[in-house]
Amino acid sequence: MTNAFQPHNHSQCSAHALTQAASLCAKQGVRLTPVRQRTLEILLEDHRAMGAYEVLDRLIADGFGKQPPVAYRALEFLVDLGLVHRINRLNAFAACAHAGEAHAPTFLICQTCHSIAEIPAPRLQDAINATATECGFRVEFASVEAIGLCPKCQHTAGSGITA
Repeated sequence: MTNAFQPHNHSQCSAHALTQAASLCAKQGVRLTPVRQRTLEILLEDHRAMGAYEVLDRLIADGFGKQPPVAYRALEFLVDLGLVHRINRLNAFAACAHAGEAHAPTFLICQTCHSIAEIPAPRLQDAINATATECGFRVEFASVEAIGLCPKCQHTAGSGITA
């Protein structure tokens, strides 16, 4: 299983996500406008979450407008299409690692550097669904956010150096 905390070809990872986004938009009959595409590209630059205003600052620098609705509309579109996830813990957004696939997102979030790995966790989701069913509840959507330290920050913390 490859995740953001493991070495991988990030440019290939990003290119694949953009190709999936274009394909998904075509299937859904919606447009991946330049501002939507640029918003996704910004989120794909690193495996970390970004706040809407941080995304807006980047869009402004790229000439896409100065009003918050520019970023919020693009982010809302990308979330609705399943290309981006909202990370509640950080009040931020991250590109989906499994766009176009049916999945329940599970995130490992580094509390120091805010890097994020979206991992498959079917047994965890099965346990949530089973427990909910025992309570008479039907889960329609579940997102799990686990907070801790990524390998890089663990190493830094272990060496006595602070990030």
